[in-house]
Amino acid sequence: MQAVPTRQIRAAHTDTTVTVYQAYAPHLGDPAARDGRFPAAWKRERMTWIKPSFLWMMYRCGWATKPDQETVLAVEITRAGFDHALRHACLSHFEHGTHTDREAWKQSLRDSSARVQWDPERDLHLGPLPYRSLQLGLSGPFSRAYADEWTVSIRDVTPLAREVHGLVRSGETAAARALLPVETPYPADPLEHLGA
Repeated sequence: MQAVPTRQIRAAHTDTTVTVYQAYAPHLGDPAARDGRFPAAWKRERMTWIKPSFLWMMYRCGWATKPDQETVLAVEITRAGFDHALRHACLSHFEHGTHTDREAWKQSLRDSSARVQWDPERDLHLGPLPYRSLQLGLSGPFSRAYADEWTVSIRDVTPLAREVHGLVRSGETAAARALLPVETPYPADPLEHLGA
């Protein structure tokens, strides 16, 4: 069995779209899922973090139990938008070997509307795995484009989160795993500027 690269984007994707996950309070998540677009109350000027990993989202929102994260959304966005953000992203932390020096990294951080963090992927019990998953932070023009141009569809996957969690809690891990979204390596452009 081939080892998973330490840093790799894995996602549910088609030829034209990629699915990312976010969790919101019901007053934002419910209308977004109902209308298939983010409501006016969704703050387009704030940085928003999108996650292609369903299980990392479950770790972050505690299986949709944490305050203001009770509604989990699967947001299908254009690959063109996702790829554009990745090309113009920078790491959220300075990293020797990826950046020439700390000042160059700080400048790229100031210039970029997209940031990347590589966080440990999670297993069904939300324990850390030895490889990492992408979090992509979008601000300014990228946040607005995400909400109003790149989004193709929005689905409420809170029932799926609860069903998978229930199976995990009852020890039915094979059944839980069978319900997970299929996430395969995403064919991104080279990501050396993001340490991958």
